[in-house]
Amino acid sequence: MKITFKHEIKTTENIDSKKLLDIILLHRKIKDINGFIKPKSPLDMSIFDFDKKYKANFKKVIKILSDIKKNKKMIVVYTDYDADGITGGAILWETLHLLGFSVMPYVPDRKIEGYGFSIYGIDKVKKQFDPALIISVDHGITKIKEISYAKSLGIKTIVTDHHLKGEKIPSDAEAIFHIPALSGSGVSYFFSKEVYMSFRGSETTEKSSERKSRSAGFLTSLEMTKLAHNFEIDYLALATIGIIADLVPLTGPSRSVVKHGLSVFPKIKRHGIKQLLKQAGIEDKVITPYEVGFMIAPRINAIGRLSHAIEALRLLCTNDEKRAYELSQKIGSVNIDRQELVEKSVKEAKKIINEKWPDLKKLPKIIILESNHWHEGIIGLIASKLVEEFYRPTIILTKNGVNYKASARSIIGFNITDFLKSLKEHLVDVGGHAAAAGFSIEQSKYDNFVKAATKLADKLIKNKDLEKTIVADLKIPVSKINLELIKSLETFEPYGIGNPRPVFLSEVQLSGASYLGKTQKHLKLYVTDSNQPATADNRSLELIAFNMGDKFKELSRGTKTQVIYTLEIDRWGGREKLKGKITWISDKFIS
Repeated sequence: MKITFKHEIKTTENIDSKKLLDIILLHRKIKDINGFIKPKSPLDMSIFDFDKKYKANFKKVIKILSDIKKNKKMIVVYTDYDADGITGGAILWETLHLLGFSVMPYVPDRKIEGYGFSIYGIDKVKKQFDPALIISVDHGITKIKEISYAKSLGIKTIVTDHHLKGEKIPSDAEAIFHIPALSGSGVSYFFSKEVYMSFRGSETTEKSSERKSRSAGFLTSLEMTKLAHNFEIDYLALATIGIIADLVPLTGPSRSVVKHGLSVFPKIKRHGIKQLLKQAGIEDKVITPYEVGFMIAPRINAIGRLSHAIEALRLLCTNDEKRAYELSQKIGSVNIDRQELVEKSVKEAKKIINEKWPDLKKLPKIIILESNHWHEGIIGLIASKLVEEFYRPTIILTKNGVNYKASARSIIGFNITDFLKSLKEHLVDVGGHAAAAGFSIEQSKYDNFVKAATKLADKLIKNKDLEKTIVADLKIPVSKINLELIKSLETFEPYGIGNPRPVFLSEVQLSGASYLGKTQKHLKLYVTDSNQPATADNRSLELIAFNMGDKFKELSRGTKTQVIYTLEIDRWGGREKLKGKITWISDKFIS
């Protein structure tokens, strides 16, 4: 484990709230400090803010949509099956539906069709719906052949995506809205909002009885009122779920969506989200990125992993409270099955690793494992668990007919999608972003792929890259920390990928320690600066050390060590106090 820090506060220095914020934001390379602290509302942002050429693109989109509506043709919203795609698909499908379009959602079957557009999926859409237009959500930027095929069938295509581009983009798409700074649901939110803004004044969206009482520019239809509410609240919450679920950095426009989106959860009217929160036991809690990332999104993802994700989309869009309850219970049950299956499969994967490499020091720089029976829907989760434990890029493959389907996860600083694209001669298809990727491969090419990938990883990845590193924002004396200082850090919320909770490194000595919890697995420590007398009179900082109970016997008052920790304010019964959570404690104790 390598420990480092970005900035050090000396004992002799004075530090106030402004200086603390400025130091941390400077080292995080945040240039627009005011925009970061007080991000603009997504309601005041437009898809045109991301690229000026989108204005011309959108004129074309509105012309296509107007012709489709006039001629009563069908639109299909073709979405991805993960939480990001499902939330984005719900936003766009419902927007078009409420605007009076004939529109159907289509979610591919993960096992049969795989990610994004496929010839199979387009044929199925053509047969079922015979659409004039397909709009993608959270995919499409790399699907050149498939979009050309749709065009040959007389189907126009509009792409909304955020994933990495290939060397070429689909030239047969009518328009492309590609915004890497957002998630698929984020792109869908701004695309859908612009469609709504373009059509909301149209008399074709209103019932004849309403037109008589309408003044120009004012909306009177129930559908329009509902859409206005949705973009302010429900769709903003859905986009927030997708952004957090897809691990998009919470900076820039994504921070704007999430900051404002989390605040609207108490106002949501949507039965599906309300039942999902209830099923997760968090209906009365303040919703933060933790609740979204670990309780809401996994439930939406679970149904797409083990069943069919269309059920999740139905949950998010249903107007029937009873139906929402039934679907949320089903999704909760499937999520439990998913957890159990992941646990079992990870144990199997670790067993394979221990058998292949009994000396873990000889682990290759990239882990590649395959199985004939691992469920395709959880191979990405298996890869994530192995990266956490062994800290190496990991590829997990499972049999899918005559091919293998694969999911990859990576470590900091190693772009797994670029890596796989450099090996594309071995692969059928590949896509993803820096930290995660998916691909398929013919069985006959598997052995050569493993050899080539292992050789290339050995060349590209240095030994130092495989050493876990904890980087603290500040090395700071405990005596410099106070309640007001940490209160100022609450302006950094919401915390998440790209904007983690500030991390502190301190040299301390113990003024007290005790077990926490009935099982004695956890510790509560009281620490002061390492150069202060270890007496009860000195102001000490309370830190909780989860799963570190085995260190208790090594500790005594006056023990000196280093700790890395985060801080938050515990508010209870009208009182406020600082509390910290230790993420690392040195094994080098000095008594």
